[in-house]
Amino acid sequence: MKMRIEKDSMGELEVPENALYGAQTQRAINNFPISDEPLPEAFIRSLILIKAAAARANESLECLTSEMSTAIQSACDELLDSDNLMQHFPVDVFQTGSGTSSNMNANEVIASLASAHLGSAVNPNDHVNYGQSSNDVIPSAIHVSATLELTGHLLPVLTHLKETILEKGTALAEYTKTGRTHLMDAMPVRLDQTFHAWASQLQDNIDNLTYLEAKTTKLAQGGTAVGTGINAHPEFAELFAKELSYLTNVTFSKGDNFFALIGSQDTAVALSGQLKAVAVTYMKIANDLRWMNSGPLAGLGEISLQALQPGSSIMPGKVNPVIPEATAMVAAQVIGNDAAITIGGQSGNFELNVMLPMIAKNLLNSIKLLANSGQLLADNAIATLTVNEDKLNEALHRNPILVTALNPIIGYGKAAEIAKKAYKEGRPVVDVAEEETELNRDELLSLLDPAKLTHGGL
Repeated sequence: MKMRIEKDSMGELEVPENALYGAQTQRAINNFPISDEPLPEAFIRSLILIKAAAARANESLECLTSEMSTAIQSACDELLDSDNLMQHFPVDVFQTGSGTSSNMNANEVIASLASAHLGSAVNPNDHVNYGQSSNDVIPSAIHVSATLELTGHLLPVLTHLKETILEKGTALAEYTKTGRTHLMDAMPVRLDQTFHAWASQLQDNIDNLTYLEAKTTKLAQGGTAVGTGINAHPEFAELFAKELSYLTNVTFSKGDNFFALIGSQDTAVALSGQLKAVAVTYMKIANDLRWMNSGPLAGLGEISLQALQPGSSIMPGKVNPVIPEATAMVAAQVIGNDAAITIGGQSGNFELNVMLPMIAKNLLNSIKLLANSGQLLADNAIATLTVNEDKLNEALHRNPILVTALNPIIGYGKAAEIAKKAYKEGRPVVDVAEEETELNRDELLSLLDPAKLTHGGL
């Protein structure tokens, strides 16, 4: 590989000849051969948007010339339109805790392209990074990228999943099945009640994420190194937020307290906690589907999920619930990500949190995994499942727990005797109740009708 010599404040070093980045990026590449994993593309794109918005704001404040600002903006546009954006951003996630290496990576790449547009030198620090610090840029990029991924991907998917579940549940309202508590037979429920409960869980998650989204639109940008705003124009923060809002079509605003936004990552921790709650909801739905689909002969076999692929390399004809299983693994990963983010959030030492890149990576990974798996869960599991009505009815009318409906009439003790006898003799509860009570069969059939019991009441 042909190399060129670049220079920074620490001296000279070799950089690949065709690389758009410079010395500080190369030092990070040399210093952090840890995971071979860069920050997510969504984060890098947000970082570039921040640089473009900063150039626009600094031009308006006469801190950059119009020509310099236009060159920087053109460089940002060129990168955002590139099909190979990430080749220019190789810095490992596990780097300096402020994310300075990634901030300078962006500054250097943009400066190289801007210099070509301008026809004269654009400096990474003095021009692209004007009025900024890694310490406010990286926390802002965490908020911006999380906001854009929430609004653009996860929230639409959660809404789609919820609506798919509601539609499917409504279509299955005629089916009544044995309810289960502790995995044991319980009172009957309708399938629409089961499905609509999942939808209600998802709506709660949507509401909570929407609330937190209002927090992620508050930005640290303008606080610079420690929160005082040193080296930034006094009007920069508000104008920057206005320009970023214009570029993204999302309303961002100046943070209420720069010191809090730079020294902590409480909003990211709270958002991660809510993403964990989504993961828990996904796990509930996935496991319910797996149990209901189990069998087809030796399990519950109440529903059949769409067959998507062979389930075994040795057992012909076997088909597994692959989408719910993949979803459950996503849930486990998101819960793990949340643990890492929680620890990262504890690392706000005085005026700076020093685990920012790791927080960014895990937060965006959780959003991406939940969005992608939620789409599959909706389209390839919920929407396409079918009901095995014969299997539902096989146990439904024989369930001795139906005797619960007789409690107000004959009392708990007598009802328990009937249930135990029905279990022991393997007989329908209506037959035993007819023998053990003074109720006639027509009354019992009405009182013990599983579909009627799903409506509650006395």
